[in-house]
Amino acid sequence: MTEQPPVSPYADLSYEEAYARLEEVLAALESGDLLLEQALTLYEQGVGLAAHCAAKLDAAELRVRQWQPGDQTTPLEDWQEG
Repeated sequence: MTEQPPVSPYADLSYEEAYARLEEVLAALESGDLLLEQALTLYEQGVGLAAHCAAKLDAAELRVRQWQPGDQTTPLEDWQEG
């Protein structure tokens, strides 16, 4: 029997939903008004949400690359809002 990879509790969240939740988690952690267990739980959620957001961005970049001739895209690091 093959073991299935664990399903992310964030799999149903859009990028925007996950990012908004990540901002809430970060604000709570930065407040400093948490018990250690609460902080650890939120930290774990934050790591999961950040990974989910990164995976969504990677998938979006792959889709964009498929549209571009010769896989030419502007690296995200070089992109800046005007």
